[in-house]
Amino acid sequence: MSQIANGHSDTQGLSAYLSPLQVGAFVVGTSIGWGSLVVTCSSYLANAGIVGSIVGTLLGGLVMLAIGKSYLYLMTGYPESGGSYAYVREQYGHDYGFLAAWFLSLTYLAVFWANATSLPLFARYFLGDVFRFGYLYSIFGYDVYFGEALLVICGVVLAAGMCLLSKRMVARTMVALIALLCIGVIICLVGALAGHSETSFRFGPAFMSKSSALSQISYITYLSPWAFIGFESVSHYSEEFAFDRRRLRRTFLIAIVVVTLLYVALLVLSISAYPPRYHNWLEYIQDLGNLSGLQALPAFYAAEYYLGDMGITILALVLLALVISSLLGNLVVLSRLFYSLSKDHILPARFSRVNASGVPWCGILLAAGISLVIPLVGRTAIGWIVDVTTIGATFIYSMVAASAFRLARSRGDRSDAIIGGVGLFVMLCFALYLLVPSLFASGTLSAESYFLFTLWSVFGMLYFRGVLKNDEDKKFGNTIAVWVVLLALILLMSVDWMNNMSLDSASKAITDVQAFYRESTGIAGYAQEEEFIQQEIMMLQSSNSRTTLVFIGLFVTAILVLANNYLLMRRRADAVEQELLTTRGKAYRDALTGVRNKLAFAEYEELLVRQVESGEVGEFAIVVFDVNGLKYVNDTYGHKAGDEYIKSACTLICTEYKHSPVFRIGGDEFVAVLTGEDYGRRFELLADHDRLAERNIGTEQAVIAAGMYTFAPENTQTVRDVFEQADERMYQRKQALKAIGARSR
Repeated sequence: MSQIANGHSDTQGLSAYLSPLQVGAFVVGTSIGWGSLVVTCSSYLANAGIVGSIVGTLLGGLVMLAIGKSYLYLMTGYPESGGSYAYVREQYGHDYGFLAAWFLSLTYLAVFWANATSLPLFARYFLGDVFRFGYLYSIFGYDVYFGEALLVICGVVLAAGMCLLSKRMVARTMVALIALLCIGVIICLVGALAGHSETSFRFGPAFMSKSSALSQISYITYLSPWAFIGFESVSHYSEEFAFDRRRLRRTFLIAIVVVTLLYVALLVLSISAYPPRYHNWLEYIQDLGNLSGLQALPAFYAAEYYLGDMGITILALVLLALVISSLLGNLVVLSRLFYSLSKDHILPARFSRVNASGVPWCGILLAAGISLVIPLVGRTAIGWIVDVTTIGATFIYSMVAASAFRLARSRGDRSDAIIGGVGLFVMLCFALYLLVPSLFASGTLSAESYFLFTLWSVFGMLYFRGVLKNDEDKKFGNTIAVWVVLLALILLMSVDWMNNMSLDSASKAITDVQAFYRESTGIAGYAQEEEFIQQEIMMLQSSNSRTTLVFIGLFVTAILVLANNYLLMRRRADAVEQELLTTRGKAYRDALTGVRNKLAFAEYEELLVRQVESGEVGEFAIVVFDVNGLKYVNDTYGHKAGDEYIKSACTLICTEYKHSPVFRIGGDEFVAVLTGEDYGRRFELLADHDRLAERNIGTEQAVIAAGMYTFAPENTQTVRDVFEQADERMYQRKQALKAIGARSR
């Protein structure tokens, strides 16, 4: 476990360089991106109205403040890179840490891809069709052009190049971009508010009419993990803070407030003006899918409406700052996450290397390399992937809140434990809303988003198998949590996907039926009705069959991977158990003679005591042995000869008492505990031993003194009493053998 520290940590090449201002810039720049100008209209305003969107955003900001408090608490406890992954790993082990890392990676990559692929959209809005050349294909309704794909690739390469060149330059650039962003939004908002008094504009409707105000506010609040994802990115830079960690709290919390206010400002700006052909801003927002150019971006229309060309220029710079800061911020975060994963062998060791500038360059190249193929899958697919971040962020924040709660409770920090507990409860409610949408609505996310999350969970199972296979330190595979969580997510996501697909198919069928009845007339229409209905039924059956087959395929794949991983874990567990048995055997064996040693006798004696107390053992005897003449042999012939003398004595004892455990408890002392057959013949065996000892006097054979005492329950004796009585009799026999030896000389 990392030590608590107020300063920075400089380990394995990561050096301190970040100031509080730069940390704040990373928080804001990684939290807010292209989607703040687009999704705030299509998902926020169109579903909750202006008041519902603002109140939901403010509540979401409060939730993130609570989660942020947990991050702050954990950052002071674990000042290392890795962020959420490191915190969960330290509190719950490497297996849970892997789960956090797996979904954290997808979340950051998705946000990075979303902002990278927004560059062609930016170009379409401001440069027209300049980059729309070299048509390749259409995918999910989105036309892919070579020119636009090249633009995305160039953006990724340039961002990666900046990150590789100098981390200090990136930090300074982030500060400049966030300053430009904040100033630009403020200018446009002030211009809109100042000019608004001179128009007939109305802010209503406050809420949408299709549902209650509470449900609309709740919906927007549930989106807060998506809206704020990235605010915790600074937790990955913990090793690189060049300031007293106590100054982090104010910077971090202010940055979250700034992000919240920026969202509110953009919401207000987006409804502050609308084209004259619409009766109100709601009609305008709902028709955005049919618009193009700057009119398709309400915030830009408002900026132009109130500030003219200057407004467009300012907001264009704001949008560019949003995209660039998000690209840089997420790329830096991914490199630090990969750096941390490499140190724990989830990724190859090369990802923990840093270049001369102190940058984990392999992590930058990996994130950028994966992203180079993204422009070829189309913006529509990227939109689905971005939706997945809502689930991923909720999952991660739940684990972080749980980690903070556990750490605070173990330290007795009551207030932090309460905040962590509240954060965990809220995130679990969010997860329930997202994973079981049928309880609240027909569907929270698109069917494709649930499907992609299912695939990511299956890939997680496959990748974790590789981690287990290469886990030489046995850090992973110590709990079935990974399998249970991933399998549960696969089942839940698959069911959600199937439900959404069924709803989509049913909706399409209803639309087709309505269109049929609108277009069909007379007898001819009725004659075709049965055939048409049959076609629609077949279409529904075919769609459901395909969905079911895919579900079965995913589920069977998950079960096969689960079974394979279970076998791998069992083999590992068996190997570990055998290794422990071998180690334990060595620890309890006398290296010279091979019989059990003094430690083994101590444990055996404790077991015997418990058995006597419980009445499991009613009769036994202890024989204590001492090898005479060992000192003489060592002094005369050397210790090697002495060792052979001890071994021969041990062989003799084991031969005589072959049904009893024999222990070597000292240099020339042995003990045998007689039960069963040897106990029944104890007097006969002792007499034979004594006769042999006397015959061996004067020869090279071992002379061993023995003393025996029998346990008698009616005498209320203890096991220790029996041993001491046997030891006393052995001493008496030793003296007698010495006297016999003296007479024989």
